[in-house]
Amino acid sequence: MIRLEHIEKSYTVGKLTVPALRRVDLDVKQGEIFGVIGHSGAGKSTLIRCINLLERPTEGRVFVDGVELSALPDKRLQEERRKIGMIFQHFNLLSSATVAKNVAFPLELAGLPKADIRDRVRSLLALVGLEEHADKYPSQLSGGQKQRVGIARALANEPKVLLCDEATSALDPQTTNSILALLLDINKKLGLTIVLITHEMHVIRSICDRVAVIDGGTIVEEGPVTEVFLKPQHPTTKDFVEQVADRFELKEALAHEKAAGSRSIVRITYLGETTYEPVLFEAARETGTPISILQGTISRMKDTPYGQLVVEFGGSDSQVSDTITLLRTRGFDVEVL
Repeated sequence: MIRLEHIEKSYTVGKLTVPALRRVDLDVKQGEIFGVIGHSGAGKSTLIRCINLLERPTEGRVFVDGVELSALPDKRLQEERRKIGMIFQHFNLLSSATVAKNVAFPLELAGLPKADIRDRVRSLLALVGLEEHADKYPSQLSGGQKQRVGIARALANEPKVLLCDEATSALDPQTTNSILALLLDINKKLGLTIVLITHEMHVIRSICDRVAVIDGGTIVEEGPVTEVFLKPQHPTTKDFVEQVADRFELKEALAHEKAAGSRSIVRITYLGETTYEPVLFEAARETGTPISILQGTISRMKDTPYGQLVVEFGGSDSQVSDTITLLRTRGFDVEVL
């Protein structure tokens, strides 16, 4: 659905040329939720704005739904942009217009008949749960409600792609979760392709299918969220994973156990429905290996349950080796720490 080829973007500041994106290549599949995560200044906002050419790349090509946007004249580009909705961190609503008028605005610009606009606005407000707020003004709404208006407005022209520019950064955690649930529901109901940028790993873990990590204007890691989250390779990715993992407590536990002379501390990763099965207990019982759980968690990444346990194995070296082998043969990832 979206393809970026060798995208570069530079800005001129005085006599200096400042690179924002460096040789970025990305493919986003139709119907998936694709996340881009990075620290402030990493280039993620520039990247998402290059998709709809609000920022025109210095070099490279941009394709959306099979059309090379970067090669289009302005009038044709405006037409193709109607296939791309966008929501923003600070909502960007018209303060002097009601909720209904805000949602109707892009439809009025497109010249739709008033009756069609009225019906479309009504259905969009129902979709985002704001039917009873049609006649209110933005100042009368909470932050979460404002973002729901922004989402409804972005969907007005029935786009094929929805771009989310830090859409939850201005919201509290509970409201963030409700907006993420809404985006996931929209993705499933409408088959909409969603690209979102964020600096919060929780957002990526909650709803994304795949993720790209950007650092210094370069994609440093990319893949399915389960793979990137559970086996981060790049230091920047590891920083983000620590946002939702008790890595400090783990380091404390490892230091304590190693000081006590422990020989075998491992991290066991479960993925899918086996997360809820007593595989570790069964393996330890089968090999006669004593175990101590140092840290553990069970959670979900979008629709996929996962679990991680950090355990200390006692017993002989052969018992420990047999237990690790048994766990691996049953499909679990075992990392000796």
